Amino acid sequence: MSLFDELLSNNGSALVKQLAQNFNLDESTTQAAIGQMLPAITKGVQRNSASSAGMDDLMKVLNTGRHQGYVDNPSTLVSADSIEDGNKILGHVLNSKDVSRNVAGQAAAATGLDSGILKQMLPMVAAAAMGMMSKQSAASGNDGSAMGNMLTSMLDADGDGSVADDVLDMAKKFF
Repeated sequence: MSLFDELLSNNGSALVKQLAQNFNLDESTTQAAIGQMLPAITKGVQRNSASSAGMDDLMKVLNTGRHQGYVDNPSTLVSADSIEDGNKILGHVLNSKDVSRNVAGQAAAATGLDSGILKQMLPMVAAAAMGMMSKQSAASGNDGSAMGNMLTSMLDADGDGSVADDVLDMAKKFF
């Protein structure tokens, strides 16, 4: 199951409702926005965890942070601390504010939403994505190799060994 699907299942529907309510959007528009932003986050996570040092850093963050709470209780995503945490995640996985702005701009072009709203939503989506990965890490026993396999399977939904097509499919899911 892809990270996008994981985020939208069970507690994920509460996530969509929370973000929709917070930004005064309908849920389908919010899902589309998440679908447009999540591929950049997942590609950044994949890129950063490709080395053993990067995977070690990811495991450390997943095991020491409070990220699972973002999935278990999506209302926490709108707090200043959560947004700051989401911005730190974005800084790490996207490497620059310019890339974050570009992600929001591309999502705006695809959804018709104002890029300002998407810039505000992006750190919340990043925090929620990290929360889902943290939850999956805990379920796999915090094993780095199991986490690597889980990341690959979440990103490579069709199991063809390439995540590029899946990231594109994830983005097209609602259009």
